[in-house]
Parts: sequence; C-alpha cells; structure tokens
Amino acid sequence: MQVKGFETHTIEAKRFSKSGERISNVRIDQNSTVTQISKVGEDTASVEFRFTANYVGMGYIKIEGQITLCGEVSILVDEWSKKNSMPDEAANLVHNSIVSNCIPTALLVSRDIRLPPPFPLPRVNIQKKNVRGPGESVEVA
Repeated sequence: MQVKGFETHTIEAKRFSKSGERISNVRIDQNSTVTQISKVGEDTASVEFRFTANYVGMGYIKIEGQITLCGEVSILVDEWSKKNSMPDEAANLVHNSIVSNCIPTALLVSRDIRLPPPFPLPRVNIQKKNVRGPGESVEVA
C-alpha cells in the first residue's frame, strides 16, 4: 500500500491571546485523527483526516483533508468498517503522511497568526575550537 495523493480541504486557525501578550511555558499538543476510510476503486481507498496543533490557552490550528491510498486496501477498509481501526502498518503510513504534510503548513499558518512554531526549532550554538599554539602539543616518545 502506498500514498497516491494528499489533499487539504480546510485550514482553520485562531489565536486567543492578544498581540504582545507574553505567555510563558506554552504547551503545544499535536494530534492526527482519521475520521473516515472508504473504498473508491478496486485498489484505491480514501482516508479523511484531521490534524490539530492545540496551543493550550493561546489558540489552535486545525487542518482537514484526504489521503488517497492505492494497493491492497480491502483489508484496511474491512477493518475500519468493523472496528474503526487500522492495521498497524497502514496506520503508520497514514499518520506519518498526515504529520509530514501538515507540519509545514501549520508552521506557515502559525507565523501568519503570530503563534509559536508547532514544534521546537533547533538551536545553533557555535563555540570556538580549542586550538593549541606551537609548543603546546603533546609529545609522545
């Protein structure tokens, strides 16, 4: 099974805090949820999803859309219709696809409405190298 297509239907974002208001220790919860799986063709399935980045007390970003899967999808559709769950391999594929496509979008939206990025940005720390001068090297006999 593989991802054939990814489509975003809805992007909703809201900031509750006022501009310039400082909130320390912001907690950001991310969640991806599959809302519906249906068979579209003989070897094609449509997976509807919702991705949310919830900034506790500050705002939220919600992205809804659809993933098209192709391959052996009958097991996926059958298990979804019976138990509202997916086989582990399919769940990994679907949720990784949702997160890898929605995080960049959420980053851009967060910048536009002035919320922190939905994930920690890497910190660069450049330090001077410890360079030894002439006569300071270790001699080995």
